[in-house]
Amino acid sequence: MLLIDDKFSYTAGMIATFVNTIAVIVGGLLGLLLKGRISERYRDTVTVGVGLVTLVLGMSMALSGGAILLILPALIIGGLIGTVMRIESGILKAGDALRKVMSPSEEGGQFSRGFLDATILFCVGPMTIVGSIEAGLQGNYDVLFTKSAMDGFMAIVLAASSGAGVIASALSVLVIQGGITLGSEALAPLVTDSILSEIGSLGGYLILMIALNLLNLKKVKTANFLPSLFLIILFTWVRDYFGI
Repeated sequence: MLLIDDKFSYTAGMIATFVNTIAVIVGGLLGLLLKGRISERYRDTVTVGVGLVTLVLGMSMALSGGAILLILPALIIGGLIGTVMRIESGILKAGDALRKVMSPSEEGGQFSRGFLDATILFCVGPMTIVGSIEAGLQGNYDVLFTKSAMDGFMAIVLAASSGAGVIASALSVLVIQGGITLGSEALAPLVTDSILSEIGSLGGYLILMIALNLLNLKKVKTANFLPSLFLIILFTWVRDYFGI
């Protein structure tokens, strides 16, 4: 559990989120420059490279120690809930609305897919949660600054293959990380080591779904599985509370 520094205003923790947001924008812009200078054949090569890196990242997170007996029902039930709610369709529609403002000349499907994949890649994982809470409560920016560098690099390679939608995901980073930072005082008591472990592992499975899409191995509606993140928190809390 994270300790609160009473001398620090948690609203000042937004500095790290602003840095992360800018890193995604700058990385995305650099990626677009690269995309415009290479042919379709080479862009396919870049996409495969990004897919493989995403695959390895997802596997390393998925195998980081999560309890499969919690992750499996969370994924299945969460996926069913997301399918009923049509979460992916809603996010893609939001991405298309952003495309009309930011990049009306770009193909709608590619923009929305880049926005969706980048949002999940940049916002799902323990670094987002721990970093945002530490920034909000203690003014410790180390985790989010490290994440900013990682996200900026990934934004370059992802935008080179997926387009301007990656830049739009900076808005997601701002809203999601900023929301956690501003609500860090309320969230801190809920952040236990076991919950972080399960979130990190389940997040790896979501990132693996992105890799499958990038590599054209299987079309997976990744966003429909987002409710599983809330379920894994609930399942882990129940397990720890009752000592199962």
